Amino acid sequence: MPPFKAWYAAPMFRYERPQAGRFRQHHQLGVEILGTDDPMADVEVISLLAALYADLGLSSLRLRVNSLGDKSCAPGYREQLLAHLESHGDELCDEHRYKWAVNPLRILDCKRPECRKVSAGAPRLRDALCEDCRRHFAEVLGGLDRLAIGYEQDDCLVRGLDYYTRTTFEYGSDVIEGVGGGGRYDGLVAALGGPEVSGVGFGAGIERILLACDADGVLSAGELRLSRALDAFVVDSSGAGIALEISHELRAAGLAVDRAFDGRSMKAQLKAADRSGARVACMVGADDLADGLVTIRVLRGSDAHLQEKVARDGLAARLCQITRSP
Repeated sequence: MPPFKAWYAAPMFRYERPQAGRFRQHHQLGVEILGTDDPMADVEVISLLAALYADLGLSSLRLRVNSLGDKSCAPGYREQLLAHLESHGDELCDEHRYKWAVNPLRILDCKRPECRKVSAGAPRLRDALCEDCRRHFAEVLGGLDRLAIGYEQDDCLVRGLDYYTRTTFEYGSDVIEGVGGGGRYDGLVAALGGPEVSGVGFGAGIERILLACDADGVLSAGELRLSRALDAFVVDSSGAGIALEISHELRAAGLAVDRAFDGRSMKAQLKAADRSGARVACMVGADDLADGLVTIRVLRGSDAHLQEKVARDGLAARLCQITRSP
């Protein structure tokens, strides 16, 4: 089965002290992908948030990324961190001086200068990652590089929720922190009584986004585009993972696009394309990739079953022609 994807925008309530842009009742938008542990799903989630900020005209926000490991390597790092904090406990801030052992990772996220000084000398989590987590994180960073999404690796980025595994990320600026972020939460659904299923997503507070817009002098978010049927589904059998770039390029051209994950077969991807309701399937094999071509197959509409090869640099324009016809 293809992964489940959802987005939401809704009022939320938080149990913490209100701060600038952080109210008891606030409004949050977010996306979730459930059912795949493919690192390209992490990249897709991050790229969606990056595209949102770009569409709003926000230019000062910076992306920080980290990996928290998983159940096989995170406990070992926790023990290393506990040993470090035990020898520096009296140097921590007043809030953490007497409760650092409850959740030592929270010390890394503390912004007070005392805790930051202690964290600077702490062992790095990236050095404790198991091989699987190290490979996953490397592929996430590689995907961001391929999409030219700038980022900073931050060993202290743990975020405030304890269910994150592997990838964590957050956008912020010198003026306002925590404008939006998220990560992978592979054990959360099972912890809530559901099945063992992987997940990755982000949440972004609308009030925080508005504060960032004020800070950057952005006053209009432009037109709101309502949800619509998919224009295209990218089917990639090239072995080069080119679906990442093609999906990104087509979305940048204003098309609604989806793709498959987990290295599925061509047959399985085409079935997923048909089930998705997309107007067109964009197929890329090894030969097409070498020739700079994409094979497009119209799945529905008056020109259903039409199939042709298109130069990749002309793909978006050709899809716009097809999707605007009856």
